Amino acid sequence: MNYPKMYRIGQVFDVPRVDNIEETLRKELESIQISSLIKEGARIAITAGSRGIANIDRVLRHLVHVLKENSAKPFLIPAMGSHGGGTAEGQLEILESLKVTEESIGAPILSSMEVVEIGKSRFGFPVLVDKNAAEADGVIVVNRVKPHTEFEGPIESGLMKMMAIGMGKHKGCIQVHKQTINYRYVEVIPEIGRVILENVPILFGVALVENVYDETAIIKAILPSQFRIEEERLLTEAKRLMARLPFDKIDVLIVDEMGKNISGTGMDTNIIGRIMFIGEREPEKPKVTRIVVLGLTEESHGNAIGIGLADYTTQRLVNDMDAGATSINSMAGMSPEKGRIPISLKTDKEAVEAALDTIGPVDPEEARVVHIKNTLEIADLHVSEALLEEVEGREDLKLAEELGPLSFDGEGNLGPVQGEVR
Repeated sequence: MNYPKMYRIGQVFDVPRVDNIEETLRKELESIQISSLIKEGARIAITAGSRGIANIDRVLRHLVHVLKENSAKPFLIPAMGSHGGGTAEGQLEILESLKVTEESIGAPILSSMEVVEIGKSRFGFPVLVDKNAAEADGVIVVNRVKPHTEFEGPIESGLMKMMAIGMGKHKGCIQVHKQTINYRYVEVIPEIGRVILENVPILFGVALVENVYDETAIIKAILPSQFRIEEERLLTEAKRLMARLPFDKIDVLIVDEMGKNISGTGMDTNIIGRIMFIGEREPEKPKVTRIVVLGLTEESHGNAIGIGLADYTTQRLVNDMDAGATSINSMAGMSPEKGRIPISLKTDKEAVEAALDTIGPVDPEEARVVHIKNTLEIADLHVSEALLEEVEGREDLKLAEELGPLSFDGEGNLGPVQGEVR
């Protein structure tokens, strides 16, 4: 097969960045008068999620430090729904892979899958919350605000979702996702969040927003009464700062790695243009004919949810899958489609060639090919010659170098995306 000639380009953005995490967080906590919210000796639960959030260990560590300064007794709870195979041990392993441990943060981590019912949603379903959180004197919700991977609305992925799904553990996560089939995410997540705010002692939230380079761009402390309005505002900003593929039509998208630390669906659906969730419409762009995903991140601990979004994959990725963890997460999220295994081929070369062979009457040399590391890091990417005309003249794209034809080593492995182009 004659492969397309590839070029290395970068997306160029002028974006905000928080240079001093601790100082910024302290100022935010002072802005909500944290000392007036904390009673001496109070046991305070802090949510710790499973995503690869920039500087999350520093944020949690400094938050614990400030709470101790105010004579509180902070502890962390894994707040990640059904992740980690739906087990307390698995969720601890995920936090450890994110550099979040009792030693690194300076507070105990109470990992349990036990939940209590604290109310019912207006749809008639029980609202379940981590027992340790429900019994604490106060709860602090920490999460990144970003576009969700399965729906679009004023409230997507952030503090409300962390309460509704993350704090619900495996059982609560299932209850929430069941409701989304009939009532849709856009209604369910805010509703569950409302019930929790009314029945659990939520002290405040710490919302984080990242820029296109996966750096912390915003840290915001928010009182419970302002969760909804502030999260809507921050989501608008997160969408403005979010990286997207710079082309609307792509024949073949090659993804070096997918994983839970990259996106809740392994590959961010906002990037690849595929959602695959009942009742939710597919994105208008980008339109990608074939998606090839080559590997699974170690931080995923075998959870390959989202692999079903691809058309082709490698046997290497399939071998790295934990079928149990993948199926548990897929079913809990009411998304068995995302756990389906696409056509898996022995090598990167075979998978990429199969994709180029199934894009219709397009010569491989003329194919519109985009090669990315993962859907979180897309500031730097490789593109084929057919896309060069769209690169030229754009201020937001920078051409770095010609790489030559798409190439594989003797074992059929594709070289990874090179960076950084800034």
